[in-house]
Amino acid sequence: MSASTTATASSPSATGQRAMWDRQWRTAGIQFVVFSIIIAFIYGDLPQVGASGDVLAAFYGAHRTRILIGSTLAGLNLLNLLWFAASLRNTLVEAGQEGWGTAATASSTAFGALYFLLITVGAALAYSIAGSGNGALASGLNDLAWALAVLISFPRAMLIMSGVFGLWRAGMISNSLFTAGVVAVVLGVLGGTTWMSDGFWAPDGVFSRFVSPILLLVWVVVVSRVLLTRPPARAGW
Repeated sequence: MSASTTATASSPSATGQRAMWDRQWRTAGIQFVVFSIIIAFIYGDLPQVGASGDVLAAFYGAHRTRILIGSTLAGLNLLNLLWFAASLRNTLVEAGQEGWGTAATASSTAFGALYFLLITVGAALAYSIAGSGNGALASGLNDLAWALAVLISFPRAMLIMSGVFGLWRAGMISNSLFTAGVVAVVLGVLGGTTWMSDGFWAPDGVFSRFVSPILLLVWVVVVSRVLLTRPPARAGW
């Protein structure tokens, strides 16, 4: 068999594989949302800001296995978000929105770094630090985790913004959906200001714990729907 015949025969297979991988990564956003909800139930209510070393030792001593399982799943789920962001970037580049595609990559990288650090702190507390008898260290790391939960709002808002503006400029979403996306971006940025000592606007308050994360989940679902209705990217994977 000649080289040209072999290339021709293998071409449909290669195209099918590219399409398969392209769809796989486009569904990564939906997987991220589903696993995020599951992980939230696994983690449950965590000790709040200012919790004492004794409270942390008691909590992580009783829930050590559950927190470590949640940390493992959260680390794996982070991969889903990064693949989703890569698929979004690929789609935006195909649509001629390279700048917004680059913004999606940069913001997902920053978000992933802070998210991974947040997971690491929780896992370290559960694994040994909370039960080590060093209450001051445990309390400090617990407060650090809540501070990270606030600061992660900025790259999260930028990630939402890159998709909202990029897809709108590419003509892939309507003006009304763009407006809703802009509102989500504004609310996302406001999530980085939740520094009250207690209440709704505290690091462990309702806005930081629920509203900000839900904004990302809803946005991922909407963008995933847009991506899944698009033809496979020309460049493939």
